[in-house]
Amino acid sequence: MTDRFSYDAAFARNIGWVTPAEQQQLRGKRVAIAGMGGVGGVHLLTLARLGIGAFHIADFDRFDIANFNRQVGATVSTLGLPKVDVLAGMAKDINPQLSLTCFADGVNDANLAAFFAGVDLYVDGLDFFAFQARQATFAMCARLGIPAITAAPLGMGTAVLNFMPGRMTFEEYFGWGDLPDADKALRFLVGLAPAGLHGAYLVDPSAINLQEQRGPSTVMGCQLCAGAAATEALKILLGRGKVLAAPHGVHFDAFRNKLVRTWRPGGNRHPLQRLAMMIVKRRRAAERS
Repeated sequence: MTDRFSYDAAFARNIGWVTPAEQQQLRGKRVAIAGMGGVGGVHLLTLARLGIGAFHIADFDRFDIANFNRQVGATVSTLGLPKVDVLAGMAKDINPQLSLTCFADGVNDANLAAFFAGVDLYVDGLDFFAFQARQATFAMCARLGIPAITAAPLGMGTAVLNFMPGRMTFEEYFGWGDLPDADKALRFLVGLAPAGLHGAYLVDPSAINLQEQRGPSTVMGCQLCAGAAATEALKILLGRGKVLAAPHGVHFDAFRNKLVRTWRPGGNRHPLQRLAMMIVKRRRAAERS
């Protein structure tokens, strides 16, 4: 069936929102995505349908039934299979001409250089609690001058931050350093979404436990992340359209029908961020007592 595939025909309906020349630009771009789970998998398929021509994808995990509520590659037929292999196959079904390099051990110190080699853009698809891997990938992007996008599925919405070359870095914004994982989780949560739109309709706060590294999720949040991140990717890769870079961000919540543009100069060092973290800490302590 691959002899029937035509790149130009497959992505012809993109034309109008992009020019034919821009579509060919996208075809020549290489995007790295770490994590093939809730957001990472749908990032890959969305960008593949945009016509991106090459990917580096990484994940060490296998699909489990607990992934069914949100992960695009999780089905009965994929239970127990490596996520990176399943998503690679799905992407190749969209575009059999893809250049696809898989990193089946996830991202680590040994393969980071290869993972980012020749990459035009990084899209974060890591699990919320993958602190070490996330810190390492964003640090490498800052060193190599690679634009990086993180779109977090929060409730039934998404919070988006772009980290652009020469601008505020991930570390400068979140201030993780060598903090314990519980503190990194708190800083990540508050830093991603200063507007906190999702908190108003959380019906069971006990479902969130940062110390035990667990929290609820929705497929709507993951799908919204992919749409938002792919749009930022298009603007960055084509150099067209306004790109908000950290400390600026965007939080859209479909449940509340609200869109907020956020701005936190200094990132988590901003007084409002410090106050928000203190409030969350007290609230979580009260819920545990």
